[in-house]
Parts: sequence; structure tokens; C-alpha cells
Amino acid sequence: MSSRRTSWVLLAYRLPRDPSTPRSALWRKLRRVGAVQVLDGLAALPLDARNREQLEWLADEVLESGGEATIWVGELASAAQERELASRMANGVAAEYRALIADASAARSERAGRRRRTLARLRRELRRIRARDYFPPPEREQAERSVEELAALVEEPVG
Repeated sequence: MSSRRTSWVLLAYRLPRDPSTPRSALWRKLRRVGAVQVLDGLAALPLDARNREQLEWLADEVLESGGEATIWVGELASAAQERELASRMANGVAAEYRALIADASAARSERAGRRRRTLARLRRELRRIRARDYFPPPEREQAERSVEELAALVEEPVG
């Protein structure tokens, strides 16, 4: 992470315990956008227009579900706290990249038709992970390389 400080957009929320469906749906959506759960009821993303809008939409959904939600914009008090938060975010996507690398490796031994479908799925998954990868871990380059190598195998001429 660079020495430049990051501004963050935070969603502070509270949902009723019952029904649990809105709580589960919010958790999945926060995960999908790459938010890190700072504390129970507090999620964060690096500040940009897209992330702010996504958390504002989620705040509206919380309110519609009978909960409470507030959007905050700010900086963490120390560089150490910021490094820890960025590290948590990077570790989360690193695990997803490792799973993608394993899938690409396994696909090398699949039949040609299945390998082509797996390649399409892995390309989609790589795009989804990159979209929420704000602090790229080393596994990102390896995952990209694994998908490129699988693509070369799929697209090589059969002679």
C-alpha cells in the first residue's frame, strides 16, 4: 500500500433480528461489492463515486427493511489501522484468487468442450474478483496468468 492515505466510505447499519432474510441479503451484497466488515454493523470500502453509490443503495435497502443506516465518509485515525483494513481486504480476495488458480489448474485435464466452458466461467469470475480488488495481492498476477495459460491451451490449433 502506498504512503498516501485512503478516504473511506462507511455504512453504519442496524437491522431487526427477525426476519433474518434482509440481514443475510445485506451480508451477501456487502461481500459482492468487496466491503470489509469493520465491526458488527459497520462496513467500509475505499471512497470513490461507485462505492459510495453502492453503499447508499444498500443503506436505502436497510431502511426499507425497517432498519437504520447512515453513510459516513472519512479517514482512519492512523496509517496502521489503514494498513490493517487494507490487508484484511487483500487477504479476502487472495483466497478467491487461489481458488481460481486451483480451478484453472484442474481444468487443464478436462475434455476440450468442458475446458472451454470452464475458461469462460473463470474469465467471468476473474472480472468479478478484480472489480472488488482494491489492494491487489500477489495472487492476482498468478490468477491472471493461470487463466491466460488455460486460454492458450483451449485456443491452440488441433493438428
